[in-house]
Amino acid sequence: MVEKRRVAVVGGGIIGAAVVRELTQRLPGAEIVLFEKERELAAHQTGHNSGVVHAGLYYEPGGLKARLCRRGVQLLQSYVAERDIPYERCGKVVVALDEAERGRLEAIHDRAKRNGVPGVRLISGGELREIEPEARGIAAVHSPDTAIIDYAAVTRALVDDARNAGVDVRLGVEVSSIGTAPAGVRVRSSRGDERFDNVIACAGLQSDRLARRSGAARSPSIVPFFGQYLVLEPRFRDITRGLVYPVPDPKYPFLGVHLTKRVDGAMTVGPNAFLSFSREIYRGLGIDVRDALETAADPGFWRFAAGNLAGARRELLGVLSTKKFIRDAARYVPAIEDARFTRLPRGIRAQALAADGSLVDDFVIQHVGPVTHLRNAPSPGATSSLAIAEHIVDNVLERHGLDAR
Repeated sequence: MVEKRRVAVVGGGIIGAAVVRELTQRLPGAEIVLFEKERELAAHQTGHNSGVVHAGLYYEPGGLKARLCRRGVQLLQSYVAERDIPYERCGKVVVALDEAERGRLEAIHDRAKRNGVPGVRLISGGELREIEPEARGIAAVHSPDTAIIDYAAVTRALVDDARNAGVDVRLGVEVSSIGTAPAGVRVRSSRGDERFDNVIACAGLQSDRLARRSGAARSPSIVPFFGQYLVLEPRFRDITRGLVYPVPDPKYPFLGVHLTKRVDGAMTVGPNAFLSFSREIYRGLGIDVRDALETAADPGFWRFAAGNLAGARRELLGVLSTKKFIRDAARYVPAIEDARFTRLPRGIRAQALAADGSLVDDFVIQHVGPVTHLRNAPSPGATSSLAIAEHIVDNVLERHGLDAR
């Protein structure tokens, strides 16, 4: 009798959920286990983001982000239609306020065209006001294909599919290390040790720690950045038709404060991006001593910080003053300047950092024998989740001669 192949997936966010579903389709006879340390799915990055389905405007053509974002959108659209999950193709404008930003805007438009983003156009200030009557700017890139969704709902649906296909979903079970074992891999969890043939770790904010404890390379490390979100009072629910973004500053790795509709109809402003003193605390001061000390002990972080002081000072002002935060967004949509708002729990982004202090931009996937570590999957990670899963499983099966297609 041939023993069933056993495959473990670590992480119950949207990418881990997509990986287990992909495995059930590609290895229908395998025994698959999903480990998630929290007692609910999508408890971290997946459940604390803006819910944007990115069209692929910003990413370096030919890189994993560019390729998997476009493929991910196609797969996601098909999946949510099949599962009847709300998906609103509301569109997005990236707005230039002055001539200095116009040049960067043109570069974004060029990248978007090279990435095959459908319908993307460079438009004038007058055309901008036809699309978004309350927005102001001298020019914009319009992406009609950008959409919004509830990624936590998608995650739950993916795991429901996996359960129905026989996957053993273990919530509240934390994996502490992954190591070699006779004829396979040993997974050490809060339930004890088990042997698997393959392991795929999608551990998000804990990905570097789990990788290091499992014998993978130390780099990249994770530096957490938090982002605040504000929900505007109900009278502003329809202040924009779609999403309104600034032109990102190339000196800083984040997209800037923007206006984002949610699928429940609420209008949000955010996020900013500032160093987080914890990886998984979403309310209050958000301080975890271990997390803060680990960041402070990372030489790469100090190299990064030294080159980004101006951006950090700018972001800190928005952290300290919600009025400043709203004013920043009101430069693009002036009507919201005096809006009342409520706070949402912050989001925390797992940003991979190289040893030289540079932020790792593209997705990073490392294979160590029969173990695969997803080391960096920032935005558009959720958009790309089904394509990332397809890509990872393709690689794993090819490396081990197991492709069941």
